[in-house]
Amino acid sequence: MKKIHYVILSMTLVLMTIISCERFLEEKILDQVSVDYIYTTPEGLEVGVNALYNKMRIYNAPSGDNSNLQANVFFLAATDLGLHRTWFTPYGAAEHTPARFPKDKWVNAYRIIDRASAIISSARKVQMDETAKKKLVAQARVIRGELYLDLIRMYGHIILDTVATTAENIDDPVNYAAASEDAVFGVINADLDYAVENLDWQVPAGRYGQGAARHIRGKAAMWRSDWQKAADEFGAIIANPTHDLVNLNEVFGNDVNHKEALFVYQRNQSLGQGDDLAGGGGFWLGSVFTQRLYEKQSGANPTAGNEVILDVNYGGQSLGWFFPNNYLKSLYDKVNDKRFTTYYWPENYTSYTVNNPTHPRFGLPITQPEDNYRRFHWSLKKYADFQTKLVGTENSYKSYIYYRYAETLLLASEAYHNLGNDALALEYMNRVRRRGYGLNPNSPSAFDFTTWTQETYLEESARELAFENERWFLLKRLGILGERISLHYRNGDNSSTEANDAANSQTPWRPQYVNCPVPQSQIDIMGASASQFNIGY
Repeated sequence: MKKIHYVILSMTLVLMTIISCERFLEEKILDQVSVDYIYTTPEGLEVGVNALYNKMRIYNAPSGDNSNLQANVFFLAATDLGLHRTWFTPYGAAEHTPARFPKDKWVNAYRIIDRASAIISSARKVQMDETAKKKLVAQARVIRGELYLDLIRMYGHIILDTVATTAENIDDPVNYAAASEDAVFGVINADLDYAVENLDWQVPAGRYGQGAARHIRGKAAMWRSDWQKAADEFGAIIANPTHDLVNLNEVFGNDVNHKEALFVYQRNQSLGQGDDLAGGGGFWLGSVFTQRLYEKQSGANPTAGNEVILDVNYGGQSLGWFFPNNYLKSLYDKVNDKRFTTYYWPENYTSYTVNNPTHPRFGLPITQPEDNYRRFHWSLKKYADFQTKLVGTENSYKSYIYYRYAETLLLASEAYHNLGNDALALEYMNRVRRRGYGLNPNSPSAFDFTTWTQETYLEESARELAFENERWFLLKRLGILGERISLHYRNGDNSSTEANDAANSQTPWRPQYVNCPVPQSQIDIMGASASQFNIGY
């Protein structure tokens, strides 16, 4: 990718090599792997594909507290369902700018695309079993297609280049032209169609299979209002027995490598602690969305201390930077919808008991918390880690479910509605709803929707997929992102409730926010072409 100047060609790459061809996690570091080896041998191609998975984990599930985590949290929390407390400020006039907005999605996506293109092009010359080669190339192509879909949905105007950087072309003239949407989706669709044709349904955990490829392909089709193609792709996933809904308490349970998962980013502390190692680094996501109940001062005893002490059963060490907001809470039937108590920590303080064994109220409900919602606020539980989170840190080594079957059903519902088949659209949406109510997903219930409307769909999608990587893109695709952010997204601080910013005055919506800003560092090297990007910024 000679057109992106921050991609630096090196004659050696720090990559992964595998012990077993069957297990992504059974890897060790190979310090210096030659470019010739990676791009000219069967074993090298597999090393290169494994490295892509590692880079994708950094892209979508990075370790630690950094701008890369901010970039990912933005798309999970900066929606009509989110409440911002601190850290970085989405839609803030001083921060939502080319100079300050997290640059990581743009920068990392193009770096990975460049390496994926290198694998795709070099594979043509590698002598190996054709079926095995196609499976490796398919994995590189689904990654490239997925990244280009991310980029065009995030930024609107992007650069398209499928020529990998080499020693021969690194100094070629640069042309920073914004690609047409037709051209970008031409690459996306071709890559994902190839992946669908060549990937298996049953694949090891942490690998792209046909289910994930079809899911992403369906999303691409929906962005272009190709409802029939979307319905075909989602319908194929629904018809195949590989994926299905699981019991509600399993969805975000200790092991997320289950039947509902279409793709999971793997973490395993025993295989190395760091983004560049097979096990991955400690993931802070669960801590971002969880209250710090252990800081509560009310009810403290002069000798025994606070009522609540640090405990993984209450979320462990946490950050409380973003929370679900009151609008999202209002969507749940708190009596019958099991998701309200499965996907979230209890909203009522009396549901928590004093866990400090030296406190005289040990085992009794905690006293009413003070007005400080860093310490107490209705919090997201989806990413809670009760097994691998390191004591006294935000570091979690729980694997991260990224695409799942419930989203497939909901997107299929929208696609079939747009094709005029509301009977099937309702059936797919109601399957998700029934599971949420603790019922058999495949049997009609008294809680079923009988009419499909966009508002009904948006609300059910919110109940199921809140704070997953879908809402921001869904609202943008429907053309209502700004409207919904203005209506429901909220800001606050440590000592006031979100109602104090009922008009969202801290971060008023501006039309340019519908596209994320391309990093200023990239704009600066584009010259005359820069005017094609960041329109309105």
